Formats: sequence, structure tokens, C-alpha cells
Amino acid sequence: MSHQAPPFSLIQILSPPYPSLSITPSTKPFLSGEVPFLSSCLKPNSEKNQKRERERAKEMTGQFQKSSMYMEHNPGIVENGDFRKNLDDDGRPKRTGTWMTASAHIITAVIGSGVLSLAWAIAQLGWVAGPAVLMAFSFITYFTSTLLADCYRSPDPVHGKRNYTYMDVVRANLGGRKVQLCGLAQYGNLIGVTIGYTITASISMVAVKRSNCFHKHGHHVKCRTSNNPFMIIFACIQILLSQIPNFHKLSWLSIIAAVMSFAYSSIGLGLSVAKVIAGPHARTTLTGGTVGIDVSASDKVWKTFQAIGDIAFAYAYSTVLVEIQDTLKSPPAENKAMKRATSIGIATTTVFYVLCGCVGYAAFGNDAPGNFLTGFGFYEPFWLVDLANICIAIHLIGAYQVFCQPIFGFVESQCAKRWPESKFINSEHAVNLPFHGAYCFNSFRLVWRTAYVVMTAILAMLFPFFNDFLGLLGAASFWPLTVYFPIEMYIARTKMPRFSFTWAWMKILSWACLVISLVSAAAAIQGLATDVKKYKPFQTEQ
Repeated sequence: MSHQAPPFSLIQILSPPYPSLSITPSTKPFLSGEVPFLSSCLKPNSEKNQKRERERAKEMTGQFQKSSMYMEHNPGIVENGDFRKNLDDDGRPKRTGTWMTASAHIITAVIGSGVLSLAWAIAQLGWVAGPAVLMAFSFITYFTSTLLADCYRSPDPVHGKRNYTYMDVVRANLGGRKVQLCGLAQYGNLIGVTIGYTITASISMVAVKRSNCFHKHGHHVKCRTSNNPFMIIFACIQILLSQIPNFHKLSWLSIIAAVMSFAYSSIGLGLSVAKVIAGPHARTTLTGGTVGIDVSASDKVWKTFQAIGDIAFAYAYSTVLVEIQDTLKSPPAENKAMKRATSIGIATTTVFYVLCGCVGYAAFGNDAPGNFLTGFGFYEPFWLVDLANICIAIHLIGAYQVFCQPIFGFVESQCAKRWPESKFINSEHAVNLPFHGAYCFNSFRLVWRTAYVVMTAILAMLFPFFNDFLGLLGAASFWPLTVYFPIEMYIARTKMPRFSFTWAWMKILSWACLVISLVSAAAAIQGLATDVKKYKPFQTEQ
């Protein structure tokens, strides 16, 4: 049944609330329960109308809702109408994510550049410790991720208040200085990951060019190619994609990226199997690289610790878990759907990791390259190697966005709170884009996100050390974000008695992971120090 619309359109409100709002007139009727979409973005009114417009907006749309994770237009709330069915319990638009889309986000975040170094990591650890460490980190990541999933709502994991970011979760469950420590660890890691993905994507792009060169001129030719132009290409693509407003709009990109990750992992696995079958068999051992033959005693120790850091990084996605969970619709309860997505995502990636790592080690032995698709363990068929590296680059384009969106949302929400009157930060302008329709353009979003992408590209050009960089990222983020905070929040939330059996073994697990993180970080720093001695800035070639 149709009803006559009031003389205004329901509007989507930026959070924090603007000092004034423009309300677009509309006389188009709409069905009960429908929310007419905005045809233009919000613009501040003149000062003399600000108070009146604020009162009208509050009266007709209800109380503004807080948004701490991202800046997006939220539908207004009509107190006595039928529009609440289009809103969640926090006044935001109905979330539409499912365990399937969450699984795609997880796979996109987890199966990344880490998988490319697993053959090298297994080569350092050997047949016994290598698979054991892979399985151990998969179990630890799954266990602590389920603990973290229960913290999305607090105090009750099903009906409690939503926490939109990892920092919000820590604030609700622990509070104090731990909130700042969490923010430092999370956003520092996210920045590092985006730099690492810029490095990895450029290496894959360079590998395509070098593969064609080797095919044309022979394997003996060096085919040197600079990474810098490809980092610039990657940055230009990211500048465009970074204008996607928030995490909720990334599902399509994550699905594409997840398909790409399966593609290049499968290609690498297939090429490794073919190499094992064709022979000759590479030399492998139960303990990895042999002291005195493959490596010196000191190198054996450092590379072992670095390999553990690489494997830890290969499972890291806790930095974006809460943001992924915030995309899920309810019912079923968000923690239940997230646990299902976590089990599927971790199980899938573990299978690929064990296969790629172990089969890659069998193919290359103790001489496994740090990146077995770009390190040219494979030269032919060159078109298949090219396809795998193209898939890597496409996947990392999507993965970069998954990891940088929390950074964008945090900075933008904080700036909007700090300068609520600023038109540069808060004003939105409608722009009609081909094949897209109306897009709300924000000047601050364009400038800030472009500057961030440029910064990560410059840092990637300065520090293009792939394996050591991976190990340092994994070591720095694994313990605080994947282990310490989830365990501490679980203990606090359940009011677990000190020195009880469960308390004791959780603390032992946390301290053991801290030791692993420290020695892995030391190994990565030692490797970086070695690389820096022979490196000239902005002159990296593969």
C-alpha cells in the first residue's frame, strides 16, 4: 500500500553529526517499509538556519547514532514509522554480510604473501618442526579468534552493545592504557602490512616481465628489472580503490581476491608437484638446512627464528577480525557466524599452507627460494608462471584494501570529532559516475587516502626486503593482537579466578608466544641489518 511521503527525504547522516544538514525536498511516494535513497550528498547550510535544521533533523529522524569505525551516511530513524526494519539495533543500515562473505574476507586477509615464503620456512625448519609449527599456529589463531569473536558485543556476546573496532573491544573489556597499546600495535601492524603488500605486488609484477625475458633470451640472462615503476603502478590503482567509503563496500573485491589466492596457490602447488615427479629429487632433511653444508651455525639459528616469524605472519588477520565481524547480519548471532567463518577460513588456509609449504620444500629442498613463484624456481611453462604472478598482484590489490580500511576509518572518524565544523573534512558532494550512479565525494577522504597510499609506496621503495620484512611484521603483531588481548579479555570477561587451571595454561600459552615473537623479531632485525649494508635507496632491482 502506498503512502504520501512527507515533504523531505529520509537522509543519511554522517557521524559525528554535522552542525547542519541539507534536506532534499521530495514528493515521490514510497511503500511502507521502504527508505528512499538520497539523490545528493549532505551540504552545510548557512549559519542562520543551522539551529532550525538541527531541530528538524532530530525531530524527523531521531537521535543520531555514534560511528567510531568509519564515516558513512546512516539512514535516519523515524520513531513511529516502519523504517526501523531497514536499520540494525545501533541505528546503522542493516548489515548484509554472512559467514560466506566473512570467510572471503578472512581468506583474502590470510592467504597472502605469506604463502609464498612457506617453502623457504619449511626448508629452515625441516620435515619435523616445519609442519608442526604450521599446525600449532593454525590452532592458536583459531582458538584466540573464537575468543575475540565473543568480544564484538559486550558485556553479553549475543545481545550486548556493539564494539566496532579492536580498540573499542579492548576499551569495553580491559580499558586503561591497554587501549592505547592495542591501537599502537594494530595500526602499526596494518601500516606495515600495506607496505609489505606493496613490495610483494611489485615483485610479482616484475616477475612477469622477467619470466618473458627468460623465455625469450634464455635462463642465463640476468633480465634485471627495477621494482619502482611497478610500485608506482600499484599505488595508482590503490589511490582509485581507496575511495571506496568503508569495509561494507568491499565484499566484491574480497571475493575476487579470494579467488585469485586460490588460483596462484593451486598453480604453485601444481608446479611443485610436477617438479617432484619430474626429478631429480632435491635434498631435504628432518631438521632443515644442514650446518656446515647449507648454512653456518649462527645463520641456522637466525633463519630458524625468522622462519617461525614468517609462519606467524602467514596466519595473521586478528587486526581486521572485529571489522569483518561488524559486516555480519543478525540473526544468527554475529559471534556464531564469525566462528563458523573462522573455522572455514583457517581450515582452508591451513590445507593450502601445508600443501604449498611441504610440496614446495620437496620440490626445492634446502635451497628453496624466499618466494617460490617469483624466485624463479620455475621458468616453464612461462605463461603459467605469468598467470600465477598476475593472480598474486590482483589478490594483493584487494588485500591492501582489506587492511587499510580500518586505518582510513579511524583517522577520518577522529578528525571529524576533532573538527566537526570543518567543511573540508565533513562536506560531501554528489558526483555522477558512469556505471555507478551517484557517489558522495569528500575532499578530505581524497587527500588523506591519496597521501597514505603515496607514503606506503615511498616506504616500500626504501625498504624492499621481502622475507625479513615478513618476519618482523609477524613477530611484532602476532603476540599482542592474536594472543595477548584475546586471552586477557576472555579472562576479564569470565572473571576467571587467578591461578586456576584454565588461567594457568592460558597464561603459559601467552608467555610462550611472547618468547617466540621476541626471538623472531630479533632474527628479522638481524636480517634487515644485513640487507641494508648492500642496499642503495630507490635502486632496487630483481
